[in-house]
Amino acid sequence: MAPEPAVRMEGVRKTFRSGGREVVALDGIDLAVAPGELVCLLGPSGCGKSTLLNAIAGFAPPTAGTLAANGREVVGPGPDRAMVFQEYALFPWMTVEANVAFGLELKGEPRAAIAGRVEALLRQLGLWEFRDRFPKDLSGGMRQRVAIARVLAIDPPMLLMDEPFGALDALTRRNLQDELLRIWSSLQKTIVFVTHGIEEAIYLADRVVVMTYRPGRVKRVVPVALPRPRDTASPEFNILKREVTELVMEEQARHEQAERGGATE
Repeated sequence: MAPEPAVRMEGVRKTFRSGGREVVALDGIDLAVAPGELVCLLGPSGCGKSTLLNAIAGFAPPTAGTLAANGREVVGPGPDRAMVFQEYALFPWMTVEANVAFGLELKGEPRAAIAGRVEALLRQLGLWEFRDRFPKDLSGGMRQRVAIARVLAIDPPMLLMDEPFGALDALTRRNLQDELLRIWSSLQKTIVFVTHGIEEAIYLADRVVVMTYRPGRVKRVVPVALPRPRDTASPEFNILKREVTELVMEEQARHEQAERGGATE
């Protein structure tokens, strides 16, 4: 018997009120994510990929449909789902070590256990020598490593990542992509990763979920069967990249057409 999906969505719809009218952000989303799978949500701005991630996190549950995570209906945030944001979300008055320990202290873990867990994570992520530094003293890539370490410290089965490498330079981004894949392979976490980068999605994911422009629907789910580590220069990678690019550009064209239509109203 197949295991219960880590994420199960059936007919998920999300609406907002804006300017006195209803805006449909998501409509009719059917999707399942297997335990330990790394899935990327991809699409143009306005397609609802971050809205969908926030629904899984429990920050903005769906207006209609069914959404379950780790076998339970999502009605709000929970410790089984941890979010990594693009903006790092670190406490600037805390050191690296204190930031990573924060969640464990909230849980009331013993001090010795916290110290051991934090040290192990900081060493794993190459941050141990910087444990007494404050976020302002770190590069963008190192701050994102601290944010990832803080999430991993509480050991959730699922990581939700909202364009976490979007603001980084290309070299730092690739280094952190490789670091994420190493952590994922080692710890077997379920990861749902939002990105607007086509190459990033194919480099990371088991499957790429391409979404339509508003209202957000699943346009196509593209399996990525390429072996890891993936060579972005290989013919196989670039054949898949062209296929996914066509899907995304179709939706980008719809976005631009909608914008032009709105400008002439």
